[in-house]
Parts: sequence; structure tokens; C-alpha cells
Amino acid sequence: MALWTVDTATGRARRLTEPVLSAVLGAPFAWAPDGSGLYVRVRPTLAPCPGDAALPLGPAVQEATGVRAPARTWQDLLHSPADEARFAHYATTRIQRVDLDGKAADVLPPALYRGIAPAPGGAYLLVTELRRPFSYLFPESRFPSTVRVVTAAGAPVATLVQRDLQDRIPVDFDACEAGRRRFQWREDEPATVAWVEAQDGGVPSRDVPLRDHVYQLRAPFAGEPALVFQAKYRLQEMIWGDAHTAVAVEGWWKTRRARTSLVDPAQGGPGRPLFDRSSEDAYGDPGTFVTARNAFNRNTLLFSADRTRLYLEGEGCGPQGNRPFLDAFDPRAGKAERLWQADGAATYERIVRVLDPARLLTQIQGPARFPDLHLRTLGPKPSLTPLTRTENPYQALAGVTRRTLHYKRADGVDLSAVLHLPPGYDPARDGRLPVLMEAYPTEFKDAARAGQVKESPNLFSAPRWSMPLYWTLRGYAVLENAKFPIVGQGSAEPNDTYVEQLVANAKAAIDELDRLGVGDRRRVACMGHSYGAFMVANLLAHSDLFAAGIARSGAYNRTLTPFGFQAEERTYWQAPGVYRAMSPFDAADRIKAPILLIHGDADNNPGTFTLQSERLFQAIKGLGGKARLVLLPLESHSYAARENILHMLWEQDQWLETYVKGR
Repeated sequence: MALWTVDTATGRARRLTEPVLSAVLGAPFAWAPDGSGLYVRVRPTLAPCPGDAALPLGPAVQEATGVRAPARTWQDLLHSPADEARFAHYATTRIQRVDLDGKAADVLPPALYRGIAPAPGGAYLLVTELRRPFSYLFPESRFPSTVRVVTAAGAPVATLVQRDLQDRIPVDFDACEAGRRRFQWREDEPATVAWVEAQDGGVPSRDVPLRDHVYQLRAPFAGEPALVFQAKYRLQEMIWGDAHTAVAVEGWWKTRRARTSLVDPAQGGPGRPLFDRSSEDAYGDPGTFVTARNAFNRNTLLFSADRTRLYLEGEGCGPQGNRPFLDAFDPRAGKAERLWQADGAATYERIVRVLDPARLLTQIQGPARFPDLHLRTLGPKPSLTPLTRTENPYQALAGVTRRTLHYKRADGVDLSAVLHLPPGYDPARDGRLPVLMEAYPTEFKDAARAGQVKESPNLFSAPRWSMPLYWTLRGYAVLENAKFPIVGQGSAEPNDTYVEQLVANAKAAIDELDRLGVGDRRRVACMGHSYGAFMVANLLAHSDLFAAGIARSGAYNRTLTPFGFQAEERTYWQAPGVYRAMSPFDAADRIKAPILLIHGDADNNPGTFTLQSERLFQAIKGLGGKARLVLLPLESHSYAARENILHMLWEQDQWLETYVKGR
């Protein structure tokens, strides 16, 4: 792989050198803070790994020692000593600094580097290095590692932590590792490293008043670290500002709480809460704090000229759709002043970047208007200047009509979906259409918030490989992004009544299309990917609402994901009835409608082994049902190869034409 730099003023590119950059363990390079060069991880040898005959051939041994070590269903793990040798061979790199004139110099010798991060001031590097022993149950992110600080020339300065194999983290979503974690540089200081430490040992079930502490240590990284912040929930992000201003973002999945606090890093302590709200409440979302590049070329909080106000940008969700906004926020008074909000009547305008408090780079689009960039100037003389003008490249879809539907489930939960109709469609003339419905279930703890609208009705209908929009041109009514909330009120978990709510969501959508007179309820197909595919199989097993289904890259037997899946935190042994009731594999004898199963034969997503589709197909075939299994070669969880995507589209089209339109 070649390395190039581009002069943004002239657009001219220059080839620097030809290192083979390692992409095995994350980002392959990091810019030097002054922009004078890059730090890259380079393979020490280009020789391929030795053949199997030269690799260790010993037995693969694992042992349970009586200590709890739960693991979700990870994919692409090491399985043998030979795998370990291959991993070590390809993951070993050395750190080089490459200047913009193409000169490269070694900084650190070959090792299993997982990450490098230059300090804002440029004098130090934060280095993460993997160590043995490796694991056959966990991915490399859980392997033992050492985090240390070295100088820009590679001289050792301080070791911050030596992590053991992280195999005892509970499967709960609020769980984390014990000890120091989440190391980062303070973006507003030249050489101060910060990290987080769990006060509950990383175990959410422990009752403690504070979950996380944030500490910092300045160069030369000796002495005792200083307390920066005490978090009530699990820390999600620190946004640095200056010596006395930072913003801490926390969250707690179990109760769906989201909390944002104003922090004085020099004082330490709990900070002052600015927002404490439900993470499910899209309508009440105050937005995220705006950042800008500082003297170190790092993103820190954007202050007003008098440094009394910060800025918030958000989606502005509401019942009529999103209307993005920019607010000036006084953190001391806790009050926001709206500086701008998108009109939202016929277009959707979002903020791409806040250039400064008076100038926004925005993108404007409409149902038939391709997204273009604009410069929006605020203040007493507002203006809007187009920066790009792009013709719609998808003219075949230009006549497709789009509208957002709002309807209710039988139990009163508000639902919505986007309906696409074929160009020139006239219900009086053309009658009811066959329907292709696409959805993805989402878990909630609050029924009222489950029905909130979270997108604009004025989005441009741009096709993607996975979407059902194409079938409008084949004469279908396409119901896209149909809301399928799964709600667990109070002490109940959402999945306790998963199947019942799933069927109720589907029935409500079909009933609405029937009421509008556009959909033929006898000719409806459901389609989904991943957890959406799981939904499809369950709908076919537990209802007679659909003529056929299309399920891509799904998981269908929940006993194969026994330590949790999606938003389910309970293990199989804690809720065996829920796992069995939610597994369409257990109800394969009830899948009577034809189902098309598509899967990448190299799926790397946790839980969605290719085996899941193979076994469901074998069950349906053995039980006398109708199914077709298509395995796409060399594809992962999402599909990438042009040939595979085109074949997938053909398979879906033939399935729909055979079992839905022609029914």
C-alpha cells in the first residue's frame, strides 16, 4: 500500500513511501500534532506466514477454573496454536514516523501494537501493546495488554497499566473491566493523559453511589493521579474545553438514563448536572456540544467570544419529523437560546459542520432533491449560499412518491413507517398493490417514547444495496423502516412478550395499508437483515399475515447465543422460556409461508454464524416447508462485492415475483 499526501489548496498528491500498513489492529496511522508527518505501523517483514507444516501443531486446550467468565458469541476467534502463530506473525508491526518529504525512521521495535496516539503537544506517544497469553473465547480487544507512554523518539517514560486477559466482565450492557480503562490524551493540554476507573469493579449489580471516576496524570507521568470527575452512571465521553471547563457524558442502560454534567477538571468531584433524561426520549434531546479545533489541532469545546456560552447542535426530533438546530447554551444558568432551526416544511437540512457560531455548513435535501452543501450565515443579515449543485443520479426513481404514515398498535402504542409508491400510481386506476415491508425491532422501556418519530419525511430516497426501494419500479408498495418497538414496562423486560408485540406491530402496519386502499393484504412480504431477519422468521412462524419472507444474515436459534443477544442481557439459564419462545428454529414446523434465506458464508458478526441459516433451512426442508438458501461467497455480515449484491437483488426479485405478486 502506498502512502500519499494531498495539498488541499492545489489538489496535488505526492507519493511518500511504500510501507505495507497493518490494518489488522485498527487505524494504521496517526498524524503528528503539528501535521509534519505520520506515525505508522509497518510490517517488519513482507514474508507470508509459514505453511501449516512449520506452525505449532499441538492440541488446542481450554480450561474452566471455577471462576465465572461469560462470553457473548464472538466470531473470528483463534482456535489453535497454529492460529496463534498466524496472528502473531501478521499482527506484529513496528512504529515508524514518516515525514512529509517521504523520509521514514523507526520509533519503536517490532511488537503487537494495538494503537498509537500522539500527545497534543507532540512530545509523547500513548502506546497500547498486546501480550500473551491469547484467548480462544474472546477477540483481541480482550487480550492482555500494556498501556505506556514513550517519547516521540520512542524512549520509555511510564507504564500506565498492565491489563490481564479481560475474561471476567459480566455480559450486562453496563458492565466494564475493572481497573484503569479508556486511556486518552486531554485534548486541551500538551501532555496530560486521562483514564476511567470503575468504582463497582465493573459489575452493574453492585449497589454503589458512583460508578466511575476519571483521573488524569500530567507529564512526566510520575506521582499520584488527580481526580477529575465522579460519574453517577457509566462514563461514555469526556469533551475537554480548558483548564476549568469540560463536559462529561454518562449513561446507564438498565434504566435508560442519560446524564450530561459540567466539570471543572481542576477541582474534581461530581460536576454540575446539565441534563438528566431518558435516553429513549428523542423529543427531549438537548443535542450534543459543538467542538472546534484548538491550538493543538484537536477538537475541544467551542466557546463564545466572551467564553460564557457553549453551543449545542441536535436533530430536533418531533412528531412532524426532524428539524435540526443550533443553540447557544449558558452552562452556568442552564439556559439555551435558539440560534437556528431548519424549516422542515419541504426539505431536510442538517448541520454538517459548525464553522463558527455565525456560519454553518449544511446539507439540504428533499424527497426528489439530491443532497447538496450550502453555507448558511446567521445573524442580522442571514443568507444561504449553495456550494454544490448535483443532479439526481437516480432518475429512474425520481417519480417514486414518499410519505410518512402514522398509525397505532392495538394496545395504543404510536407507530410510523415510510411508504413509497410507484411512479404515476393511481389507487382508483391501479387498485391495490403487492407490498414489501422492511423493519427492524427495537427495544424500549417506555411505551410513549417507543412511538416517537426520529426521521424527517423529506429525506431524499437514495438507493442502497440493502433497501427495498427498488421494488417500487416493479409495481410494489414499499413500506420502509416500519417501526417495530418491543416494550417492557416497569419490571418487565421487552423480550418477555416479544412474539406478541412483533405480530401486533406487523398487523397494525398491514391494517393501515389496507385502510389507505393501497396495499393488498393477501400479498404482503416481510424483509429484514440481521435482527430484522430474525424478525422475519418469527413473523412467518407465529402469524399468517405474510405471503412470503426474505431473511438475510440472521440468527434463528437463541440457544446458540446463550449469554445474551441484541438488547437481551439475561442469559439462557436465567430466562430459558424467553430464549425458546423467541427462537423461530423451535417453531420451524409452523413456518408455512415461503422464506428466502440469504447469508454471507464468512459472517463475522457475533451470533449470526452462517450455520444459523443453514440449520433453519435444513429444518424447514425436513419438515416439508418452502425455503431457499443462498450463501454469498466471501461475504461478511454486510455484503460488498458487486456480483454478490446483484445476485442477492435477483434472488429477492424472483422470490417476490413468484410468491407475492403472482399469488
